Amino acid sequence: MHIDLFKNTDSVETFPAGAAIFSEGEDSDGLMYVLLEGEVEVFVGGKPVNLIGPGEFLGEIGLIDRGPRSATAVATVESKLAPINEKRFQFLVRQTPNFALAVMRSMAERLRLPRD
Repeated sequence: MHIDLFKNTDSVETFPAGAAIFSEGEDSDGLMYVLLEGEVEVFVGGKPVNLIGPGEFLGEIGLIDRGPRSATAVATVESKLAPINEKRFQFLVRQTPNFALAVMRSMAERLRLPRD
């Protein structure tokens, strides 16, 4: 997606394989992430629902509504993520309007995923 927007960022968090990036029900802290390198599996109610690859977003619902996390995200391999808080999100939306559309498309695709 918009991974080029983050290629020179100095704000990167690295998670080893098996580490939780966030857990379902915890405070979102108003953060979302873009995956720069690696792979992240997303679980809802303990069931895997999505596999996130480089350039994709995760945690965007927590940034938008500031409610508790609706899913758990776990790095399947060592992964590097760029955290995005509300201030940075607003800056990105102003500077690159298509960024907001990409986030909304990502959310819509995930909402359409079949769930058991």
